[in-house]
Amino acid sequence: MSETISGRVLITGGSGFLGINLVRYLLSKGVTDIRSLDLMAFDYPEKDRVDAVVGDIRDVDTVAKAMDGVHYVIHTAAALPLYSEEDIFTTDVDGTRYVLEAAEKAKVNRFVMISSTAVYGIPDHHPLLETDELVGVGPYGRAKIEAENECLKARARGLCVPVIRPKSFIGPERLGVFAMLYDWAYTGHGFPMIGNGRNRYQLLDVEDLCAAIWLTLTLPAETVNDTFNIGAKDFTTMREDYQAVLDEADHGKKIRAFPAAPMILTLRLLEWLHLSPLYKWVYETASKDSFVSIEKAENLLSYHPRYSNKDALVRNYKWYVEHLDRFQNASGVSHRVPWKQGILSLAKHFF
Repeated sequence: MSETISGRVLITGGSGFLGINLVRYLLSKGVTDIRSLDLMAFDYPEKDRVDAVVGDIRDVDTVAKAMDGVHYVIHTAAALPLYSEEDIFTTDVDGTRYVLEAAEKAKVNRFVMISSTAVYGIPDHHPLLETDELVGVGPYGRAKIEAENECLKARARGLCVPVIRPKSFIGPERLGVFAMLYDWAYTGHGFPMIGNGRNRYQLLDVEDLCAAIWLTLTLPAETVNDTFNIGAKDFTTMREDYQAVLDEADHGKKIRAFPAAPMILTLRLLEWLHLSPLYKWVYETASKDSFVSIEKAENLLSYHPRYSNKDALVRNYKWYVEHLDRFQNASGVSHRVPWKQGILSLAKHFF
């Protein structure tokens, strides 16, 4: 296959953090026929270059209309962990099935599924391989496993369905839970870390994720019709990587480590009381190693990530500072806005 594609590309979740970065990446590759399907309006400077459909992937008729004339699907739409369990399963499982069924009827060339390494749960070994057992933590992890199963069924019926399991990815437009780190760094505070921070926690720059998705769109079907872990190649300890953001903020502040067990117990209580923005998969894994093998993607896709953990974190922080006026008073449960810090905003004064 050539190094480009022709035909319409549908991005579900196109108004989201990954969605807009994909739009920009595809445009840079010369792809001009791009359609977005998202609950939110597509309110970016590129809006005149995208056919933006506002709608819900849980609505079969909306999905069918959005699929008209589509040759490639990149399925990024998902209800994130801070949504209700019902919304997570109806969106991430039922919605994925509806989009897959519509794609099959439209006879699309490829359907790229963006899953998550949350499907591995809290593992007891590293690095994680694509063949490891899937044990999702919480509704989001379990729903992603079920969504992948829907993809495997479609693959068995003949649809080319590359499945990508990215590590937590960051970059321009990314806020969510990372906005807490950036806020504390920018305002001249240190930052607490669950555990001693000597664990290795792999991240991923969104540009490297877009590059991996592009490879699954353009390489031969027999190569990409598989499942791939995607993450940074270079990363150190969590403490060292996150310290790079505080160093960039240049207030002389440091990461401060705290014993994991009492912090996790406290965060469990705060989550139960709806006073914390952190959910189980975040705080239960924050003090543990968390990294995947990208060897399969390197060997089969020739995937070569450009950004280290530090590069990605600092690049995202610089974007945060440059655009701070856009979202200072915004909050919500998506990656495009800062998550409410809740009672944790009070803790900032002790750092």
